Amino acid sequence: MNSAAFNPASGEASTAPSAPRRTPVPPPPVAAPSTGMYAPDADVPLHTLKILVAGGFGVGKTTLVGSVSEIRPLRTEETLTDASVGVDDLDGLASKTTTTVAMDFGRLTFSGGVRLYLFGTPGQERFWFMWDQISYGAVGAIVLVDTRRLSTSFASIDFFERRRIPFVIAANVFDGARRYRVDQIQDALDVDPDVPILLCDVRHRDSAKSILVTLVEHALQSSRR
Repeated sequence: MNSAAFNPASGEASTAPSAPRRTPVPPPPVAAPSTGMYAPDADVPLHTLKILVAGGFGVGKTTLVGSVSEIRPLRTEETLTDASVGVDDLDGLASKTTTTVAMDFGRLTFSGGVRLYLFGTPGQERFWFMWDQISYGAVGAIVLVDTRRLSTSFASIDFFERRRIPFVIAANVFDGARRYRVDQIQDALDVDPDVPILLCDVRHRDSAKSILVTLVEHALQSSRR
């Protein structure tokens, strides 16, 4: 748009281009004062907890981690060979063809930003030297037991009791196995009455998940004592 201006030399009005309209530049945003609060993100949990899944050879540790993990679990299973004869106790495990040689790993996230990292320990006695490294930083443990072979769980129970790591007992109910009451299992294992004992079928996600919920609650209660 042009505007008229007076030229004193000629005494005539002349037209001059007007300056283009400037687009206002908004002021830079002012950062809000820090409140020290954590801004939750869908992929970043508020709390992460390390959980161990322990127990004797062939009690279902790998199955538990696999049934409840929200990611494809990491497994380190190898085929059993004749080299394990006389080394690994295969009594009552005629159908078992593989064994964990390092650990299993899985993950489960609960609403509210709590994420569990699951570490399944090897059950054979020849791999017990790894337990100290795997258990570092764990807030709690599941001791999975087979009521047909309760003695295979004694080493795990002793390990966590000595290190004062909170744990729960999960009796995996195998097909065809005799059923026992919780109080009978408690007496047979001779554990503290405060240690939760559950009957479960770790092939089912809901059953495995309920064990983890019970363990987290038990670990929190233990930390307040």
